[in-house]
Amino acid sequence: MRGRRVAAPGAPRAARADYWGPVLECPDPHALARFYAELLGWELAKEDTDGAALIPPDGVAYLGFQHAPGYVRPVWPAREGEPRITMHLDFEVSDLGAAVAHALALGAEPASHQPQPNVRVLLDPAGHPFCLYVDA
Repeated sequence: MRGRRVAAPGAPRAARADYWGPVLECPDPHALARFYAELLGWELAKEDTDGAALIPPDGVAYLGFQHAPGYVRPVWPAREGEPRITMHLDFEVSDLGAAVAHALALGAEPASHQPQPNVRVLLDPAGHPFCLYVDA
């Protein structure tokens, strides 16, 4: 991308200027960041009054959370006239049962529709769908 500096592999985080990642709107970005930090084992890298961000161990991408006044939970599967999801997160796991149990213990809830046997669709505490899956 033009205007973007690419850091050398292994460069310390403070020296980087090439981060990228999705940002989820939510009513409580700090609580949602803590949920995903526990779920994924990622580091809380930033927290301020408007949001928070997590960085995985490889330190290149991030997952951000932004306060959204008037936030309305999306509905999945989609229903006419209801707020639709615009994206979801996928996480490959090696033990689907253990990963689902961990997510549920942290406050996720199972979605009403499960489309594939090797995938579990869950909703985070703000209602965003995310998928845990094993490679079939």
